[in-house]
Amino acid sequence: MVLLLLLIFSTAIYAQQQYRRHIRPTKNVIVMIPDGTSIGVVSAARWYQIYNKLGGNNLAIDPYLCGTVKTFSSNAPIGDSAPTTSCYMTGMPQQTGNVSIYPVADPENDLVPVDPAKAYQPLATILEAAKHQQNKATGLVVTVEFPHATPADCSAHYYARGKYEYIASQMAYQNLDVMFGGGNSILTDDIKQHFKNTGTRLIQDDLKAFRSFNGKDKVWALFGERELPYDLDRDSTLVPSLNEMTKKALDRLSQNENGFFLMVEGSKVDWSAHGNDAVGCITEYLAFDKAVATVMDFARKNGETTVIVLPDHGNSGFTIGRRDLKSYDKATIDQLFKNVSQYKKTGEGLERILLKSKPEDFKSIFKEYTNIDLNDDELNLLLSSKNYQEADYMKVSNSVNMGSSIINIMNQHTYFGFTTGGHTGEEVFLAAYHPDGDLPIGMNTNVEINQYLSDAIGLKTSLKDMTEEVFAKHTEVFKGLEYSIDKSTDFPVLKVKKGNMMLTIPAFKSVVYLNNQPISLSTVTVYIDKNDTFYVPKSLINKL
Repeated sequence: MVLLLLLIFSTAIYAQQQYRRHIRPTKNVIVMIPDGTSIGVVSAARWYQIYNKLGGNNLAIDPYLCGTVKTFSSNAPIGDSAPTTSCYMTGMPQQTGNVSIYPVADPENDLVPVDPAKAYQPLATILEAAKHQQNKATGLVVTVEFPHATPADCSAHYYARGKYEYIASQMAYQNLDVMFGGGNSILTDDIKQHFKNTGTRLIQDDLKAFRSFNGKDKVWALFGERELPYDLDRDSTLVPSLNEMTKKALDRLSQNENGFFLMVEGSKVDWSAHGNDAVGCITEYLAFDKAVATVMDFARKNGETTVIVLPDHGNSGFTIGRRDLKSYDKATIDQLFKNVSQYKKTGEGLERILLKSKPEDFKSIFKEYTNIDLNDDELNLLLSSKNYQEADYMKVSNSVNMGSSIINIMNQHTYFGFTTGGHTGEEVFLAAYHPDGDLPIGMNTNVEINQYLSDAIGLKTSLKDMTEEVFAKHTEVFKGLEYSIDKSTDFPVLKVKKGNMMLTIPAFKSVVYLNNQPISLSTVTVYIDKNDTFYVPKSLINKL
C-alpha cells in the first residue's frame, strides 16, 4: 500500500512537471471565471442541485477538477478582481484596481519581484496576443457591464478599474468579434461610430435580434443600462442566460479558421457573496455551471480546444453550517436545503418588489417569494430599513438598508454562514480540459496559470516581448522628433511631426491619423497621466 501511494504521488508530481515543460497547443482556448466563488459556494450549489433534482449528483466542473490556484495581488495575499484576472491574462500579479498594467513597487509588502522602473507599463494580454499574433477571433461573455474588472483585464489597460471611459473605449477599439453582457449606458457616440466604421453589429436590449443573429459580423449584444439581473430574478423573455450567450459566442467564434480565444465570466456570484445572499450565490453559480457544461461539450466534440475553469478569488467566507446550528453533524439535507430551495428571488429581486409595495403587503409578499412567515421583529426590521439601494455593491452586507434587511431575514431561516462581505484569501478550485490530457495538475499560482494559457494557445512571441513591441514609451519610439501631448480633449492626443508629416495618436483607441488619414492598429494605445506617457507600437515610427 505504501509503495502504491508513493507511486501515485510520484506520478502526480511528474505529471505536473510535464505540463510545465510541454503543453501541446490547441486551436482554441476558453477561460471560464466564476467571479468570487469560494469552494463553499460550489459545495452548496452541488447539494442544492441534488436536493432539488436539477440534474444528477454532479456539477459540470466535477469530472474536470484537477487542482487549486493560489491567487494574489503583487503586494497582498487577498486579491481584487482587477489584479487577479490581470495576472491570469498577463503573467504579472498586480495591485488592487490595476487592469493589466505593471504595478507600482511596494518593497515592504511585495510578494513577487517588482521593477520600479516599469510602473504603469501596459502589459499585453492573452486575448491581445491571440488577435495580434495569431489572427484568432476573440470574445468576452459576462453578466455585468462590459468594462467591469474581469472583462477589462482581458482587453484594456489602466491603473484604476473604475475609469470606465478609458476602459470602455479600449474594449471597443480592440475590435472584439464578440462582446455579450450589460452596459448600454456606457456606450458613447464615438464607440457607436467606431462600430459603424468597422462593420460591428450592435444589438441593444433586443433578445429577438440576439437570438436570430447567425452571421460572421463582429457583434456586441448588450442588455440593460449596467449589469444584468441575477439569474433567479431574470426575465427570460427580455434577457438571455449566461449559457445562451455562451452558446451564441461559440457559434460565432468557431467560424474563424484560425481559432479563437473566449473568456466567459459568471460575474455576479461575486456580487451575491458581497451581499451575503446565499440563494444568490448558489443560483448564480449553477447558472455559470450550465455554461461550463456547454463549453465542455463543445470542447470534447471539437477536439482542438483547451478549457480552463477557475475563480479569480474567494469571497465572503461562505459556509454550509453556522455556529448556531445545533447538532450540525446530524442536520439532514432537508434541514439544510429545504428553506433556501423555496426562495424564488434573490434579496435584490425581493427588494425591488417590496420598494414598490405598501407596508401592509410586506408579509404576504415575503410569504409568496420565500415561504417565510414574518414575525413582528422581522417585519419591523423591514419597515425601519432605509428605503434605498446601496450604491456600492461591495458594501451591501454592512448597510442597514432594505436589501441587507431582507437578506438577514432570509439567512436566519437557513444554516449558511458568512465571515465577511469582502474578498477572502483561500486557494480557489481549478478545472481544465485539454484534448491530449495536458492539464495543470496540483496547486498552481496565478502566474503559472498564465504560463499554461500561453503554452496552450501556442504563443511564438512571449507576452513580455510582445509588450515591448506594442506598448513602448512614446519618448523612446519618437526620440529626436518633435512631439507634444494635447490634453484639451476628452482623451489626450499625441502629435508627432517629421517634416511635412503629422502623426496624430488619440489615447485609448486603435486608430491613428497620418496627415488626417486614418490608420488602423492591431492593438490599442494607452496614455498614463501618472508619468505623462503614451504607450504605442514601436512600428509607428515607420509611418513617418
